[in-house]
Amino acid sequence: MTVATSVKLSDETGRKLEQLAAATGRSKSYYLREAVETHIDRLLYEYGIVQRVEDVRAGREATYGLDEVEATTTRRLRVCMSEE
Repeated sequence: MTVATSVKLSDETGRKLEQLAAATGRSKSYYLREAVETHIDRLLYEYGIVQRVEDVRAGREATYGLDEVEATTTRRLRVCMSEE
């Protein structure tokens, strides 16, 4: 399945896209699709990080200090080692 969309580009970016398409014989749509598909996952990941930071600052996301992490890790390791 494909989804059609439209994009407004700056004059400079439009010229670069035209130049690339003309130089390679590929369509502008091809390069726009490639750019989106190449970067969408990274952008979603980065947005997720920003959201997590906002959640931490707003108190909606739990945080743990180093002492808590070390204590929990030590406890879990001891349990795992005693099960062997």
